[in-house]
Amino acid sequence: MVSRKQRIPFRDFSTLSDEDRELAERNNAQGQAVNIFKVLMNHPKLTKRWLPFANHILVKQTLSPREREMIILRIGWLNQAVYEWEQHVLIGKRAGLTDQEIERITKGPKADWNRHEAALLQAADDLYENSVVSDETWKALAERYNTEQMMDVVFTIGQYNMVSWALNSFGVPLDDFLPGAKK
Repeated sequence: MVSRKQRIPFRDFSTLSDEDRELAERNNAQGQAVNIFKVLMNHPKLTKRWLPFANHILVKQTLSPREREMIILRIGWLNQAVYEWEQHVLIGKRAGLTDQEIERITKGPKADWNRHEAALLQAADDLYENSVVSDETWKALAERYNTEQMMDVVFTIGQYNMVSWALNSFGVPLDDFLPGAKK
């Protein structure tokens, strides 16, 4: 993973409208706003419009939390998105991923996975490398997934690819509670 310097400063929430401040403060961990929102609130209109989609991907989609986190971690790893990786290692563990599985995600679909799990990781690799899920990967996923789930796979990878780009480009620093954060 490549470390990046912070390019966009944290927004002073006291300069936000009451509505925007409430939105920013709702998105917190351990009682404080997380760094991604401290940066994103430099553009409240964009953040307000992005959040419904992000919320669907994170909590309302058709994939299991474990499968969702596998592909989020894979695309975060491929993009060398340290912030994304560290946040979703914690979320992935809550979703049932083990430390060994998280380590295997870094090795990709060729590591010791069952056919379906390998296809999930391969979908992230396919989209990262070629901007399309290959026919072979699509067929393997379609053995277990319906149309909505197939769509959620693509949109999840796409959402977290975009978020990884933003985090990397903006240089969002790790939150203090994340492993690897400078104390």
